[in-house]
Amino acid sequence: MTGRNPRLRRLRGGDTLRAGRRRGTQPKVVALGGGMGLSASLAALRRITGDLTAVVTVADDGGSSGRLRKELGVLPPGDLRKALAALCGDDEWGQTWSRVIQHRFQSQGELHEHAVGNLLIVALWEQLGDHVQALDLVGRLLGAHGRVLPMSAVPLELQALVRGHDPARPDEVGTVRGQATVALTPGEVQSVHLVPNDPPAVPDAVDAVLDADWVVLGPGSWFSSVIPHLLVPELLDALVETRARRVLSLNLAPQPGETEGFSPQRHLEVLGRHAPKLALDVVLADEAAVPDRESLADAAKRLGAAVELAPVARPDGAPKHDPELLAAAYDRIFRMHGRIGPWR
Repeated sequence: MTGRNPRLRRLRGGDTLRAGRRRGTQPKVVALGGGMGLSASLAALRRITGDLTAVVTVADDGGSSGRLRKELGVLPPGDLRKALAALCGDDEWGQTWSRVIQHRFQSQGELHEHAVGNLLIVALWEQLGDHVQALDLVGRLLGAHGRVLPMSAVPLELQALVRGHDPARPDEVGTVRGQATVALTPGEVQSVHLVPNDPPAVPDAVDAVLDADWVVLGPGSWFSSVIPHLLVPELLDALVETRARRVLSLNLAPQPGETEGFSPQRHLEVLGRHAPKLALDVVLADEAAVPDRESLADAAKRLGAAVELAPVARPDGAPKHDPELLAAAYDRIFRMHGRIGPWR
């Protein structure tokens, strides 16, 4: 434990910060991740709680985000934008703004493929000089049903040890740099780390984890969106020390490239190797995506967790989470494994 955050020291000393003990009607939830996986979780969670915070990875180096990061030296805004879009309401205002910030310009010039929301977020960062204040302002403009925070205030580079990244040398283990490259590697990812390797966490993100009733990790790209949160020391300390219960939401299928051939239980084993001190309470998986329930239960038990199986995939067979079904699964978990009695 680093012990650098005074909130952590107070918590270890017996401070009853957990907000669930002083609140009545709904759970305070923090969701960690990035990309479309986090968006799926947020689209579900906003249906069951109005007290929701997203903590988003900031290691993206591809596409519009990568270009802005390289040119301006800013945090990559893309995953933050996606999280804000997922928190937009279902009314006309929310859906209009969700489409606007996700809109990408199509041109023959420098604006090609830049997302409107990325430009808006970066403009406010430059105007206000404060990442959190700017994101809160965008959230108010959108009418977002929750708050979006970066996990760190410095741009991070993801690096991975990969076996067989070069198909001509399948047994060779080498270092692959950059989130976009790691996500698409044809090799087998052995482990990941961040550069710098001791990045500071955003204090609001640490506080949100400490004050939560539930922390939700995943689904999403395992090595490039889920595990990076465990590599920020202050954030990992908060995840270990929080009084919140922790649920890990598994993917519906292995991701081509970085988790090709992974079983559900192997996802848990990899996560455990990167954060051996982190215990979980619940592992959520789609019942149709678990061929070996006993092995998954054993792997979850080693992390201190019970397995909850529920239909959470879209009915059309696409390997994507259905927001309504995922919301129902989270709601059931919060009721069964949380406090006694309904949240509302």
